[in-house]
Amino acid sequence: MANFSKSHAPRFSVDVYQNEYLPEGAQEVNAIVTVTATGGGTTGGMPLPVTDPAQVRSQDGPNAAVVIMVDCSGSMDYPPTKMRNARDATAAAVDTLRDGVCFAVVAGTHKAREVFPGNGALAVADPTTRAQAKDALRGLSAGGGTAIGTWLRLADQLLSSADVPIRHGILLTDGRNEHEEPQQLRDALDACAGRFTCDARGVGTDWEVKEVTSIASALLGSADIVADPDGLAADFTQMMENAMGKEVADVALRLWTPQGSRIKFVKQVAPTVEELTDRRTEAGPRAGDYPTGSWGDESRDYHVCVEVPAAEVGREMLAARVSLIRPAPDGGTPDTFGQGLVRAVWTDDMVATTSINPQVAHYTGQAELAQAIQTGLDLRKAGDEAGATAKLGRAVQLANASGNADTAKLLSKVVDVVDAATGTVRLKAKVAEADEMTLETRSTKTVRVKR
Repeated sequence: MANFSKSHAPRFSVDVYQNEYLPEGAQEVNAIVTVTATGGGTTGGMPLPVTDPAQVRSQDGPNAAVVIMVDCSGSMDYPPTKMRNARDATAAAVDTLRDGVCFAVVAGTHKAREVFPGNGALAVADPTTRAQAKDALRGLSAGGGTAIGTWLRLADQLLSSADVPIRHGILLTDGRNEHEEPQQLRDALDACAGRFTCDARGVGTDWEVKEVTSIASALLGSADIVADPDGLAADFTQMMENAMGKEVADVALRLWTPQGSRIKFVKQVAPTVEELTDRRTEAGPRAGDYPTGSWGDESRDYHVCVEVPAAEVGREMLAARVSLIRPAPDGGTPDTFGQGLVRAVWTDDMVATTSINPQVAHYTGQAELAQAIQTGLDLRKAGDEAGATAKLGRAVQLANASGNADTAKLLSKVVDVVDAATGTVRLKAKVAEADEMTLETRSTKTVRVKR
């Protein structure tokens, strides 16, 4: 990865919210770590006002590369407007590229093909190359199968040719990954993880939710449904604006724990729930790094759970040190952007030890909400109406209690809500496929805790 000019980098802050007081013998410490990046000098995704693109590169060099992967399998012709909308959406995304950003477009079927620039490299965005890319898009047509792993591997190959800090993919599919084995997609995701981030979108209702969300999860991007192809252009524009707003890549949460302590789990809990525990890479004695991807001006929350040695009343200790770092490309000293401390204090004050920190309580509920929705929908598909009703009822109760109005609205399209406060619901006899897929795809989206 290229070194990144710190003059453009946002400033990071790390805030820790917890109840550090534990009863005698207790061993579990929970904390919410809020990371906020500000002042990145982002342009909101709009092209920089530069007349000569070479001037941009002479100042700093390009700081980002993007590959757009468009599903061109045969099913994209049903209805024919789907392919046309995909072409228009990709053109809108190309228009949103900043001058100086490296980019390419890939057509995905049972194999991957470069549409633009088509020479095994990346183009540099300027008025000329954007126009050429849009001309090339007019030749896109539907035909063939779906093998998403090949699309991702070609995107990785193209992105790795650019000496830039921000590498990003945008992937659109309308169908299931039927022309390669599931393991081939998993292998491709393993190969690409940590090399670029990727947003994934499913258009229509003939794709597999868990397939698309697993791509976004593995590559630290977003996943969503665009049920109506007419909405693709607006969605692609927003995705590209978000990508253009990223200023720092490869940021990690580094957690250090003292002797005898261990990290039980780490998960992102806002703006979406994302399990990070198994993605730890060792970073020296008693320290591990958890990937967070690329950052622009934004704020995210993480739930950290630490197991500490039991102690008697009066003892206190540092349970964990949280740092936000970017590893040095040469293995040298990493950049440290911010730091916070997680503490443990043992007391016999019952009021102190039984007080649940509001941030921890809120996000514990949001994580349970996401799990309840996913389990409930799986049970519904399996024909277990009683189990599905119980889980989706619990989801309604949690969404209502936490003020997650967006999720509550999506749930109301799958169940009839009798009493939201108690989670009393009835499964709807008929549910539109798009509504069920939207709820499943967006089940991990959370609301921030009110502070």
